Amino acid sequence: QVQLVESGGGLVQPGGSLRLSCAASGSIFSIHTMGWYRQPPGKQRDLVAVIISGGSTNYADSVKGRFTISRDNAKNTWYLQMNSLKPEDTAVYYCNAVISRGPSRTYSYWGQGTQVTVSS
Repeated sequence: QVQLVESGGGLVQPGGSLRLSCAASGSIFSIHTMGWYRQPPGKQRDLVAVIISGGSTNYADSVKGRFTISRDNAKNTWYLQMNSLKPEDTAVYYCNAVISRGPSRTYSYWGQGTQVTVSS
């Protein structure tokens, strides 16, 4: 009913940049939050960045000053601009959204994941 499709991952050298995109489609009444998570090999999935409906943002300490989350509400799309990438940023990145499909129909949804590899 609601689908999140993400893109933009790939291989990049240390110090390089990538831009991830996530687009939500389907039966959407409203989107409360849009965010990005990542899961390095052998580790748990952790929050990278989130933007809330009012526009406020939160970032993991490890990415502050390097990553920026933004959104296009009209397109139900959000982005993660990643600059000054480091090898420790290597992970599968997942987009996430808390979406209302109608009254009392609010759920958390996940994208399929996209691999980001930072290596020389």
